[in-house]
Amino acid sequence: MATAVQKITLSSSRDIPFNKLVLSQSNIRRVKAGVSIEDLAASIARRGLIQSLHVRPVLDGEGQETGMFEVPAGGRRYRALEMLVKQKRLNKTAAVPCVVGANDSGILMEEISLAENDERVPAHPLDQYRAFQAMREKGMTEEDIAAAFFVDVNIVKQRLRLASVSPALLDIYAEDGMELKHLMAFTVSHDHARQEQVWEAIRNSWQKEPYHIRRMLTETTVRASDKRAVFVGVDAYEAAGGIVMRDLFESDDGGWLQDVALLDRLVSEKLTTIADEIATHGWKWVEAAVSIPYGVTHGLRAIKGVPLDITEEEQATRDALQEELDRLIAEYEDADELPDEIDQRLGEIEVALDALDQRPVRYDPDEIAIAGVFVSIDADGSLCVDRGYVRPEDERPVETVGDMPTDEEVDPETGEIRTPAIQRAVITTGGQPVQTEEEDEDDGVKPLPERLIIELTAHRTLALRDAVATNPRVALTMLLHKLASDTFRHTAPTGCLEASVRHLYLSGQSEEMKASPSAQSENERHERWGDHVPADDQALWDWLEQLDDGTRLDLLAHCVSFGINALFERPNPHAASGISRHGLDVRLAQADRLAVATGLDMVAAGWKPTVGNYLGRVTKGRILEAVREGAGERAAQLIGHLKKGDMAKEAERLLADTGWLPEPLRMSNGAAGEDAQPVSQDDADADLPAFLADDGEDDELSEPEDEEHVALIAAE
Repeated sequence: MATAVQKITLSSSRDIPFNKLVLSQSNIRRVKAGVSIEDLAASIARRGLIQSLHVRPVLDGEGQETGMFEVPAGGRRYRALEMLVKQKRLNKTAAVPCVVGANDSGILMEEISLAENDERVPAHPLDQYRAFQAMREKGMTEEDIAAAFFVDVNIVKQRLRLASVSPALLDIYAEDGMELKHLMAFTVSHDHARQEQVWEAIRNSWQKEPYHIRRMLTETTVRASDKRAVFVGVDAYEAAGGIVMRDLFESDDGGWLQDVALLDRLVSEKLTTIADEIATHGWKWVEAAVSIPYGVTHGLRAIKGVPLDITEEEQATRDALQEELDRLIAEYEDADELPDEIDQRLGEIEVALDALDQRPVRYDPDEIAIAGVFVSIDADGSLCVDRGYVRPEDERPVETVGDMPTDEEVDPETGEIRTPAIQRAVITTGGQPVQTEEEDEDDGVKPLPERLIIELTAHRTLALRDAVATNPRVALTMLLHKLASDTFRHTAPTGCLEASVRHLYLSGQSEEMKASPSAQSENERHERWGDHVPADDQALWDWLEQLDDGTRLDLLAHCVSFGINALFERPNPHAASGISRHGLDVRLAQADRLAVATGLDMVAAGWKPTVGNYLGRVTKGRILEAVREGAGERAAQLIGHLKKGDMAKEAERLLADTGWLPEPLRMSNGAAGEDAQPVSQDDADADLPAFLADDGEDDELSEPEDEEHVALIAAE
């Protein structure tokens, strides 16, 4: 005969007045944890008591119930109710839902208290995210949700963003297939398809760090800190329909602009509008571009303008600002740290004084008629307008119709003439065409593209110029060597010094070259000398005669540096134009000798491998070779499975601080020198180093410019 299953009996539930309840000393909670009593009291006031208290009758000495009940489980809820009673928000006789346990059950009250806390399972974080999402969909604002759960509104926004990730990825997260840090990284993009695509690409990869996920999701975007975005303004971009991707969990420097084509169009339109306005001031031409190539003004004559006199009102303002600046400096000169408001005010005064000191310049109308203006965007996103350059072909009399007006109106900000000019400026926008190169997935170590070699040797040439300019002794030796060779060795090749000295425009250059330390050093030095060198021929002679020997050597070094040419060029087999193979050998050997003599270090000169200047321009084999040499075999193995684009980006990170240099930027092995034996053209290509050999990847050098990238706007 089967034994009947013993049925359990649940404790009864009763509503007990609050003043009949006391906190049991058997409650195990002694340490504060979780939601504060204050927040719990506010929650009860808003939502009511969600969970009943567990109580047991208090017995007297004879074992009889006294009408009081002690609370072994639910002590924090009791404390919260007690707080509401003290605040007079709850009657002390208010009925409290309680589960009444039996004293003779044989179960200790400590066991009840521990079990209640120990068996409680918190909700999965994803449940909270989805709950927030459901509440917002039903009409609650983010601020309402934050107020209801006593958290900052940014926390709610973060949870809602997590809930907006692709449902497929949320399911993977719910099953512990990815960590919270991965889910947070995916919130950067709203494109569920792209999120899933990225996860599939990395799920079995060793590289699953959040920064890698963010980079893959934003690889086709532009940072809000990019100079184009700063120039246009994120607000203008969004007003035009652009989308900004934001990261709510990490510092994102303003986010990422998703529509690059829209951004470029807005930049072009704004630059064109500015250039068109400048053209009305009478300039012959205006060239506008996001970036003006380094060295573009070399060979052009800069016209001089006359600063406009400061007005009495401006002078009074300046005097007052200077007086305030002097007073604040004197008052706080002994302070260890300036108060924030004083520091801010000092900055404002300095900016205002600088604006008053930078006087607008008035140019001669006859000079404006043959000169032009470069309009570009500075690295910080501000507008850069460089006025007053005359091209050699424009150095001729310009025919005018009638006499120039004698009552020209001068622009108070720029000093330009507002009266109509004889001609309307030709406005050029766009700059150099951008070549699109297909991604090369070839794993072989192919020769470097000729265009890349030219760009790399342009970097080296610029650094050599700077090094020679700061080493007068080497510059003098180089110049004397060239002059002696020309005098006594009539067949000597030109070598790497154009001793005319004729400044050579570096045709092969990358975007970053203009901002390199070598370029900045050369510009600053040239400007310092230019402020003193007389324009008149006889005056220049007299001035040079009066200089001391040290100053003359410094000027000589500066001038000689402009003739340095360490560029690689394809040898011309006919030698009627260009450079011969022998001439190229001599040039590169002399460049190495100059580098040794000046102590040139391309790493110290600021060059480091990036996707733009090297790694994105070579084959995967070359990338791995670079990482292997600079960061070790292990690092190369870790990125060997990646596609070329990802491999180049990882290589840039791995090589950032290694000091690795590509072959064209290293010293050559051995020096051919001027006495190297001529090489027949049949053997020329075979004898070139591997990285200089013709690889068939340089056909782009002979292609005409893409005219769709350059727009000319001319007056009728």
